[in-house]
Amino acid sequence: MNVSDAVEKRVSIRQFRPDPVPGPVVREILERAARAPSGGNLQPWRVYALAGQPLAEFKALVAANPFGEEPEYDVYPPNLWDPFRSRRFQNGEDLYATIGIPREDKPARLRQLAKNGDFFGAPVGLFFCLDRKLGPPQWADLGMYMQTVMLLAVERGLDTCPQEYWARYPKTVASFVGLPDDHMLFSGMALGFRDAAAPINTLVAARDPFETWGELRGFD
Repeated sequence: MNVSDAVEKRVSIRQFRPDPVPGPVVREILERAARAPSGGNLQPWRVYALAGQPLAEFKALVAANPFGEEPEYDVYPPNLWDPFRSRRFQNGEDLYATIGIPREDKPARLRQLAKNGDFFGAPVGLFFCLDRKLGPPQWADLGMYMQTVMLLAVERGLDTCPQEYWARYPKTVASFVGLPDDHMLFSGMALGFRDAAAPINTLVAARDPFETWGELRGFD
C-alpha cells in the first residue's frame, strides 16, 4: 500500500469489531510512528495503550462518571465562527444521518456521543500526552505523530478514530495510567478492525475544494 492509498482509506471509524489486535502489532505501529517529525527532534509524545482487562477496567470507571470532568483545554474555540462552524455542523448532520438520528432527538445523539467512552467497541484504546510546559508547536508535533499512527494502522489493515472526547476525562485518564503531574492528556484514539456492516462507518467526511483554502503562486 502506498501513502496516497493509506491517506484515502483513512477515515474515522465509530463501530469496531471486538477482534483483538496483537500487542506486537500495536507496539510496532507506535514505534514506527516515532519517525514523525518534531521541531528540534523534541519527540514530545508520551503514549499509553490499553487492551484486555486494563481497558475493561478503565471503561468501567468512565461508565460510572458519564458527565466527565473539567477539561484542561477547549477542543473548539468558544463561539465558533464560519466557515468552521458550518463545517462542524454539516459533519454532525452527515454523521447522524447515517444512523437515522434527527437533530431534534437529543437523547439519541447523546447516547451515540457516549459511545466514545467505550472506544466505539475497539479492542485497543490509546492516549496521547505531553509535557505541560510545551507549547503549540509541540502540540502540532504530537498531531503529526498521531497522523502517522493512523496511516501505519491502515497499512496493517486496521482502523482508527482520533478522540478529543477524552479531553473531558483528564483526571480519570491521568490517574489510571499513572501520568506524571507535569504531563497532560491531549487526545485518545480507538484502534481495531472496522465493522464493515455498520451504517455509521459509511461516512466519509466532506472536504472543501482546494480553491477554498489553497493557492499556487509562481508555477507554470
